[in-house]
Amino acid sequence: MPDLLLELRSEEIPARMQRKAAGDLRKMLTDGLVEAGLTYEAAREYWTPRRLTLDIRGLTARSKDIREEIKGPSTTAPEQAVQGFLRKAGLASISDAHVHSDPKKGDFYVAHVSKPGRAAEEIIAELVPGIIRSFPWPKSMRWGPASAKPGSLRWVRPLQSILCTFGPETEEPVVVDFEIDGIRSGNVTYGHRFHAPGAITVRRFDDYVAKLEAAKVVLDADRRKEIILADARNLAFASGLDLAEDDGLLEEVSGLVEWPVVLMGEFEQDFLAIPAEVIRLTIRANQKCFVTRPHGGGEDLSNRFILTANIEASDGGKEIAHGNGKVVRARLSDALYFWKTDQGDLPDLDQLQASAEKFGLDLEKPLDQRMARLDHLNVTFHAKLGSQGERVERIKRLAEELAPIVARAISPLEGEMSSKATEGVADPRETTPSGLPAISPSRGEITALAARAAVLAKADLTTEVVGEFPELQGAMGRKYALLQGEHPSVATAIEEHYKPQGPSDRVPTDPVSVAVALADKLDTLVGFWAIDEKPTGSKDPYALRRAALGVIRILVENKTRLSVVGVAESHVPSIHQSMKNVLRKLGGSFAIGRGMREFSGKQVGAEVLDLLSFFHDRLKVYLREQGARYDLIDAVLSAGSRPISPLVGQMSAKPTEGGAVPPASQDSSEEGRSFAPPSALPGISPTRGEIGQSQNDDLLQIVRRVEALGSFLDTEDGKNLLAGTKRAANILAVEEKKKTMIADRVEPALFREDAEKKLFAAVNQAERQASEAIQNEDFSAAMLALSALREPVDSFFERVLVNDEDQAVRANRLALLARIRAATDQVADFSKIAG
Repeated sequence: MPDLLLELRSEEIPARMQRKAAGDLRKMLTDGLVEAGLTYEAAREYWTPRRLTLDIRGLTARSKDIREEIKGPSTTAPEQAVQGFLRKAGLASISDAHVHSDPKKGDFYVAHVSKPGRAAEEIIAELVPGIIRSFPWPKSMRWGPASAKPGSLRWVRPLQSILCTFGPETEEPVVVDFEIDGIRSGNVTYGHRFHAPGAITVRRFDDYVAKLEAAKVVLDADRRKEIILADARNLAFASGLDLAEDDGLLEEVSGLVEWPVVLMGEFEQDFLAIPAEVIRLTIRANQKCFVTRPHGGGEDLSNRFILTANIEASDGGKEIAHGNGKVVRARLSDALYFWKTDQGDLPDLDQLQASAEKFGLDLEKPLDQRMARLDHLNVTFHAKLGSQGERVERIKRLAEELAPIVARAISPLEGEMSSKATEGVADPRETTPSGLPAISPSRGEITALAARAAVLAKADLTTEVVGEFPELQGAMGRKYALLQGEHPSVATAIEEHYKPQGPSDRVPTDPVSVAVALADKLDTLVGFWAIDEKPTGSKDPYALRRAALGVIRILVENKTRLSVVGVAESHVPSIHQSMKNVLRKLGGSFAIGRGMREFSGKQVGAEVLDLLSFFHDRLKVYLREQGARYDLIDAVLSAGSRPISPLVGQMSAKPTEGGAVPPASQDSSEEGRSFAPPSALPGISPTRGEIGQSQNDDLLQIVRRVEALGSFLDTEDGKNLLAGTKRAANILAVEEKKKTMIADRVEPALFREDAEKKLFAAVNQAERQASEAIQNEDFSAAMLALSALREPVDSFFERVLVNDEDQAVRANRLALLARIRAATDQVADFSKIAG
């Protein structure tokens, strides 16, 4: 079958656009060919800085003939309907139509339309110009005299030639002839701009690749990457060095050259006094070069760098390497100046006293000076949320509030070493992934350290290095903090409070870092929810989804329990105060607060509950990526949406009046007594939905419940209990819909069958044990307690007719089913589970 070769050659395409553009070309053309009735066996795209190429194999030579019937109106239809049918079918007159009959609808017109197939060359010649004109470049341009005319061709860079051949391997391919803005397709391309600038005539893809290779053009981008990486490794190894590999830079460099030639340059050793991150970014950003390390030298850098040229120079590349070295030295001289300037005093210290007093800063220290300047300059964080200084104040207060919670979860006792910090480490003085000592601060230190870290967390935003390389924010703050003698945990927190910055990024584990990272992300989320700037669809300009996922991962992976609603609600006043300050300064108006809603028996801001719902959505995404079933997640999040009491509407307060709870040793099957279910919470019994809400406020607890539920349902007892519970729930749902009377509480005196008595006793025991296990956060034990219901539930449905003729007995049995539902609802809403 014939093959198609298409090349669009232009001036240099920006490296960041090449891969996507080649993919877009393949999709647009193959979709168009299929829509036109052609098929193909395979298609692959290629790209270099100067060309996009498409190789389509096994393309059919001609589309199939099409015969179709177009149904028209009744033969008695008005003339207007008939004329519309003729236009649709492409018929000249109604006499060209056929008349079909239907026993029910009578006679109606039908057009028999035959469309002959078209040659593939004709289809291609029609498709390609349209694709070129509508190509989705992020940015495009017009050029030459034609650019002054309306509708002139736009391309990312001036389009120079089009190669388009079509034909089978056994025959001479033909040129698919078309023209766009004076550029006519042909079978000619051009090689390397300098080594082989002459015209090259090609026939098909294999011939095309071979001749381009001879003309110093490597067509395959992945092969160019392999060449660059292999040569760079070898060149570094030959000098006793290791290449600092960088996949992003490798992708970019492979898009800058058609014939990669790897060379080595160098700079003066004195520049190695600059932090390695700054050197690497300077060389990467400005010269697109790789840095090297001494062999076995860890993270330290050498004064050699690897560059990729696009030409084989007659002197072996010495002048190219020398020229790049001159530029690198100039850039590193700037970086060294920035590095030294950031460690000196600011010239306007006398104006920073007020800010220093506000935050308790020591103006003898360079990083404290930068924080004071950040506040003094009144740098805006967001037009409705105030300045960066106000934000730092909010983060500090929130970090101090969170620090004791974090300390209880992951910090050692006073004066002790954290077992987490040194687990599996032979020497506790070994460093953390941040390069800091692994010794964790004691609980008593964490609040003060968290406050200090929060104050300095944003200070490096005003440094010279971060101004030049914004991606080093946090990392430079850590370095400057260590230079001025800050506690290692404070320095770590300054860098790690931005983490995790993606699903593959690690989470902070130092308790000070955890407290500040949570405070930073929660301040962002609560603030943007307060001003109603939430993510919509695919748009998330403030990375709020990432922030929420960061909070989830920090809490879950550090096994830290936190009331999201409680913390957010306590932080809302600080956000509102910042909003009021903005209004006072700038005038104007915008809404502050969006009303209140009930949560766990108290009034909570509507924006806080909206934020909790957002956390639940992000938690679903996180758990699904961990392999959890979606229905189990929904079941856990829905747990408690019904009251534990069978009375629809309100929990009974009697079992817990006065704060008492029925003792565990009480014989729950005692005849003649009526029982309401014990609450999972101590004290006054919660109102409808309260238990589920309070549980769903704790993200770590949700994760544990999902894990326990999944393990339980994998057992035979779990599967059978699920079936019985769903049967009970379905019966209740039907009867509740019919408004059938359900007793307020179960009356043992109305039992007629032993199966009722056994189930009642089992429910009381399981409910109590599950409640105690939940209070102890042992969800596996809660599931084990519920598993004891399996046999009594099965026996009940085998031997007992729920809809007894006696109304009181029926109501009592429905109340017993409600107790089954309520017992399992303490952990999950089983009605949401598939199976």
